[in-house]
Amino acid sequence: MRASLPYARAGQVIGLLGGSFDPAHSGHVDLTRAALRRFGLDRVWWLVSPGNPLKTDGPAPLDQRMSRARAVMHHPRVAVTDIEARIDTRYTARTLARLQALYPGVRFVWLMGADNLAQFHRWGEWHEIMQRVPVGVVARPGDRISARLSPAARIYRAQHLPGRASGLLGRAEPPAWCFINMPMNDLSSTRMRASGAWRR
Repeated sequence: MRASLPYARAGQVIGLLGGSFDPAHSGHVDLTRAALRRFGLDRVWWLVSPGNPLKTDGPAPLDQRMSRARAVMHHPRVAVTDIEARIDTRYTARTLARLQALYPGVRFVWLMGADNLAQFHRWGEWHEIMQRVPVGVVARPGDRISARLSPAARIYRAQHLPGRASGLLGRAEPPAWCFINMPMNDLSSTRMRASGAWRR
């Protein structure tokens, strides 16, 4: 199993950016680069999911989304992966549990845009996610206020690291989360599909 998965060694801090990437775009790239700079990460893995349980309509085929992701993300410390398809998980909490079993000693950080924090409480087993790994949140346009006022942000208020301490997140013991801002990029996969720029 490990032979078909990305390499990581004990002690490394790996950021995980999951999603359908339908399609991947410059907003994902900007978020990834900001996370690498700010959260004390050694590497970031994009987890291109087989499907999103929260979405009723299916994404484009996985190989098509993987090809697009690899075409837009060029960084020596970023790997585009289909890990969830390989380890047969669909929900983030289960994916994290499996990765922690497969990579003992590796420290994982879950990455998300602020739009995801705003509805994080709707994710399956979201409390378990918070208990398993630190969470790095990167602000995107229009999502800052709703994210900061979200149920997850309120419930875990005491575990919030200020932005000036963002570099400590990768070594923090969960539950821990940090919210940072990045230059605004309002491109979204939804808008690209609506405009016809991406065809499934």
